[in-house]
Amino acid sequence: MLDLFQGIRLTPTQRRIAHSLVQHAASAAYLSAAEVAELAKVSQPSVTRFAMALGYDGYPALRRRLREIAAAGHGRPDLGVPAGNEMQRAIRAEADNLDRLAEQLTDRDGVTAAGTLLAGSRPLVVLGLRAAAPLAGYFAYFAAKVHPDVRVLDSGGTLLTDRLEQARAAGASALLGIVLPRYPREALEALRDARAAGMSVVAITDSAVSPAAEYADIVLPAAVGAQLVFDLHTAPMALSMVLLQAICDAAPADAQRRLEEFEQSAARRQLFVG
Repeated sequence: MLDLFQGIRLTPTQRRIAHSLVQHAASAAYLSAAEVAELAKVSQPSVTRFAMALGYDGYPALRRRLREIAAAGHGRPDLGVPAGNEMQRAIRAEADNLDRLAEQLTDRDGVTAAGTLLAGSRPLVVLGLRAAAPLAGYFAYFAAKVHPDVRVLDSGGTLLTDRLEQARAAGASALLGIVLPRYPREALEALRDARAAGMSVVAITDSAVSPAAEYADIVLPAAVGAQLVFDLHTAPMALSMVLLQAICDAAPADAQRRLEEFEQSAARRQLFVG
């Protein structure tokens, strides 16, 4: 279903509709326009305009396409009930998420553009709240090896705005926001504030129609696994490392120099045993 929305610039209202369809994928093909409008908290005409924005004559034509997708899915043996227990199925679903991410990266333009924006920001701001905080820290740990000034915003409250304003005053021109379900309100507000302050926003999030897309200049989607009690973030983590590679590619000489300096320092201090 997400393939329907790829490459199309949707309005915030249309993104809410798309997000609602994705969240209710199992029943979306059988909902009326009024029911979709109620789910998304929008007007029924907005649902019609959404279908037309995707290239359909109206919502009935879009619903027919959703039913075709649902029927094709049920007809594929690999989309039946996978073998194994629930833990095995969850891991196999993560493998599918990585496969989709790999296919998505056939077009590297978005990641390349994001890497260039982030490589040129001094300082580089990395935002990740709640479930995304560990991923923001993981990314920033390695980014600091090739970037001279990386600042992690991983806690909310009034200090979040202070630190964002301080980074902007120090010259930050871009922010990487990692925003994962259940989409912390403070994270979305921080993305909004960053754009209002003139910063470019790159968002790693779970889909092209997540709430973070409304505030991002570049959206890099990677699906989140939802088969266990708590989400699996395998694909977003992989995408964050791909993005870091793009940052290195944007300034290869600087990245190589800083890596060599770190290795020399690590050897001198005997940081590692292997």
